[in-house]
Amino acid sequence: MDWQRLVIASEQHQGGRVVLTPAQQHYLQRVLRLREGDRFIALDGQGAQWIAVLASEPGNAAIIEAIPPNLATQPEIVLAAALPKGNGFDEVVRQGTELGVSSIQPVISDRTLLKPSPNRLERWRRIATEASEQSEQLVVPDIRSPLPWPQFLKELEISPEKGHRYLCTARGNRPHLIHCLTPPPEQVVIAVGPEGGWTNAEIAAAIAVGFQPVSLGPMVLRAVTAPLAALTLVQAATALGKPAHHPSDQPVSGH
Repeated sequence: MDWQRLVIASEQHQGGRVVLTPAQQHYLQRVLRLREGDRFIALDGQGAQWIAVLASEPGNAAIIEAIPPNLATQPEIVLAAALPKGNGFDEVVRQGTELGVSSIQPVISDRTLLKPSPNRLERWRRIATEASEQSEQLVVPDIRSPLPWPQFLKELEISPEKGHRYLCTARGNRPHLIHCLTPPPEQVVIAVGPEGGWTNAEIAAAIAVGFQPVSLGPMVLRAVTAPLAALTLVQAATALGKPAHHPSDQPVSGH
């Protein structure tokens, strides 16, 4: 189904219809040029999605049918990324969403230069929503409020997120992340540092709460590139760890 996808808030789904915001209505009708009777996919960002059709009443769309949920299992990925300079975190959010993260935790490390404003958080969440629509993700990742690195580690220590924890480091004799992902984990926390990398004290604090320092290879990656590399490895390991699917596995009907 090559239809436009639109993330809606739960309160917009009212019975058999979707109440569109003015911005959504403008996007569908003015930008995409959809007209009354044209279809699109509405999704709530939590896994549910519906086929909807623009109604004659402005700001409304009628729900035609629910789309069965996708039962394919994906790893639960938490990305903790130190804030890079400038607008670099915009790309971290966009690429992380496209690569299927469950949540993104911006962290403030000793070498972080950016001091984010509340407007940044709203912007990142909007980027995540747009990236989810573009990449056909069913779930919009949770973009959390920035935390200092020590506070994040403290919260992680008492949190239910008990999966594998990997701290990406630029230097040192560390195992490559790809070798740590066999078998692929169902839950994983990936932490990526800022420009200049983690300090020794930050690495020691992470190890104390269960992080394993890992390498992403011999190259020194930019702070906005390292998350992309790490997440790509996680998704590749997940795909390679699944049973192979062949066309011959499908039943063949007789003549």
